[in-house]
Amino acid sequence: MALADKDKSGFFGRHRWLVLFLGIGLAVILLASFNSIRDEVIPVRAATVERASMRSVISTNGKIEPSQNFEAHAPVNTTVQHLFVKEGDHVRKGQMLLQLDDSSARSQAAHAQAQLKGAQAEVQAVQKGGSQEEVLTLQTQIVKARTDRDASQRSLEAFRRLQQKGAASLGEVKEAENGLQRAQADLDLLEHKQKERYSRPEVEHVEAQKSEAQAAYSAAEDILQKSNIVAPFDGVVYVLPVKQGAYVQAGELLLQVADLSQVLVRAYVDEPDIGRLTRGQKTEVTWDAMPDRIWNGVVEMLPSTVKLHGTRNVGETAVILDNHDFRLLPNTNVSVTIIIAQHDGVLTIPREALRQDDAKPYVYQIVNDKLRRRAVALAASNLTRIEVSDGLNDKDVVALNSMSTLKPLRDGSPVKVVQ
Repeated sequence: MALADKDKSGFFGRHRWLVLFLGIGLAVILLASFNSIRDEVIPVRAATVERASMRSVISTNGKIEPSQNFEAHAPVNTTVQHLFVKEGDHVRKGQMLLQLDDSSARSQAAHAQAQLKGAQAEVQAVQKGGSQEEVLTLQTQIVKARTDRDASQRSLEAFRRLQQKGAASLGEVKEAENGLQRAQADLDLLEHKQKERYSRPEVEHVEAQKSEAQAAYSAAEDILQKSNIVAPFDGVVYVLPVKQGAYVQAGELLLQVADLSQVLVRAYVDEPDIGRLTRGQKTEVTWDAMPDRIWNGVVEMLPSTVKLHGTRNVGETAVILDNHDFRLLPNTNVSVTIIIAQHDGVLTIPREALRQDDAKPYVYQIVNDKLRRRAVALAASNLTRIEVSDGLNDKDVVALNSMSTLKPLRDGSPVKVVQ
């Protein structure tokens, strides 16, 4: 091992100038090759700065909903007695649509009404101090009690005069005084009974009975009303899942009516794009079933929260569309384009021409067959082109990419435009 190291060290020691000469020569060759490659003309694809209309948009999906919708549900377990419409019918406000078997509801309403009238009569009796017969009887008793009181007063006065003359004893006077007190007590009791015959708990009990009877009657009337369904506005019957004679459970959907002359599009905007939305932005809605048709509207509502929609975090926005020909149907899936900005006659370049350096955009402009780096300011953009607001002029030529993988684009490199 020591011998080998000695030989090796001796070789490099004896020929170190030769090794140094060879290294310098290799470096010169590589530098010359690099300069040759750098100065060699690079074939590039290029594009001309053009004026065009530029739109910045959000493209997403949405679903059609009625802007005005009415749903009818069975108020109780019953049967469908009559159907006056079928699915797809156009109806007018106030038109009878469906009638349930309401015989039980009518019976309950009549019974509840009777209970309510009885409770109301009891409340009136309490407020007046009793029934009419009881009031008249009490008034008669009060008149008699006053008469007895007055008679006892006169009798006492007579006995007191006789006592002064010695014609009546002290015991007779005392008995007359006791008689007056009893008469006055009887009158006071009857007058108090006339004013406050019922205690506060008794009054509250009667009033509670009236409230319960009123609630029962209102509930029965509500069932009766919901058993006869009429159209609340002009519209279209677009859901009718029941048939005449069918038995339905309480809460079961009977029908849906919508005003489809205007519809609402609920559009699902991905979370990163929510901040770009404002009310009044123009929208274009398309439907695969009618590819040549575009419905125009504006953003009416901004998202109030972000929610999970499938695998996406989205905000829901709403767009109102004119649908006077009723072609857009509820629950239809549509494509929605929200126009964030639209500029006409602006300078644009292909997206391929744009480059980024430390978050600063630039392009390679071709001037006299050489690349010149130009910083640019950007505005609106779409999937294929970008608006340039500063840094380029109309008809300028910019490089898109190099046609040679070994020759990247560099500032100052000579180029040749190829198609």
